[in-house]
Amino acid sequence: MSLLFSRFRLTLVCISIAANSLVAGGVFVFPVLSPAFAHILKLSQPQLTTVSLAGITGQYPFSPIVGKILDLYGPSRCSIIAAGLFFVAFVWSSSLLAMTPPDTSYPSPWSFRCLTVAFFMAGLGTVFSYFSSIFAASKNFPLHPGAAAGTSMALFGLSPLCLSVIATNWFTEAVSGQLRIVSYLRFLALLTTLTHLFGAFVLDSSKPSTASSLESAQADETTSLLPALPDAVSFSRSHLNPIQDYYFWILAFFTLCSIGASEMVISNMGTIVLSLTSDPLSAINIPSDVVTANQVKILSISNTLSRLVVGPLADFVSPVASYLPTGATIYPRKHRISRVVFLTLPTSLLCMVFLWMEIGAKSRRAVWVLSVGTGINYGAVFAVL
Repeated sequence: MSLLFSRFRLTLVCISIAANSLVAGGVFVFPVLSPAFAHILKLSQPQLTTVSLAGITGQYPFSPIVGKILDLYGPSRCSIIAAGLFFVAFVWSSSLLAMTPPDTSYPSPWSFRCLTVAFFMAGLGTVFSYFSSIFAASKNFPLHPGAAAGTSMALFGLSPLCLSVIATNWFTEAVSGQLRIVSYLRFLALLTTLTHLFGAFVLDSSKPSTASSLESAQADETTSLLPALPDAVSFSRSHLNPIQDYYFWILAFFTLCSIGASEMVISNMGTIVLSLTSDPLSAINIPSDVVTANQVKILSISNTLSRLVVGPLADFVSPVASYLPTGATIYPRKHRISRVVFLTLPTSLLCMVFLWMEIGAKSRRAVWVLSVGTGINYGAVFAVL
């Protein structure tokens, strides 16, 4: 009975991790929402870009703080915080749109500031949700932390696809192709809140294996029969402070350029679509909202597939060193090529895609190349890092 209950509890944890990952990418469907924001609130393109950047700003700068909170209070508390942030962000945004008069002809500074703060909160909620899912996955599968975290990240990569499919299939007018954005944002508020509240009850419920079982699983014939005390464990390898290592700053600059360029495309996909003309060879004029939603789906699929392919491939041909309790450094397989290759190739692909958009893209028909290249670079770099 105890084993059966433990498996049932672990099943609930897996469901919660998957659900949190799949609904956490609300800020990444901003290109689908931006035409409605521009139409109802009369926001200009610089204002839309500012709102989108607020969602990104809410993620990366606060990651260390969220990680500290996660270490202190666990994934359940982080899931509760994510539920609150998502609820306030999406309900606030929908209320701003619902209270805007239909005859508005100029943007309201108050609405613009409130929408910016709301998407900042949604971005912060994304970090809490993302970290809680990865931490819970790694904790509940301690013998396979890479596979557990990778699966969680892959599901998170599918989040924009799932949310955009819901938007186009259930919240888009069939004739005009316009998104019923107020109803959709309220749906997002309800979906994300209930999902993360469920995670608040189950993410800390499973009891993972102890650290001693992990160490015994890694032991070999060179391991001491008597385990060392925690304060006596030492490694023969010295670890430099990352701030003092110039390779760290090279990697940081490389990541800034690579991930930053991808984030720029993801945040401004709606603007990119609007800047290009419709396909002259097509007899049907597809609305820009539909084209943007399709590009978000392509981005999500290429991002997820890139993570699933590049991550295991990099681990196989360029394994990361493991450190045993004895201080020995081992590689699970032969190290064939440098992991830097898996960073430079996707970035080079992104550079070629940008060049193609400059010299070869003449209509919205060519935007899918940008979406695929951006998704591959974004997913591959994050998988290797």
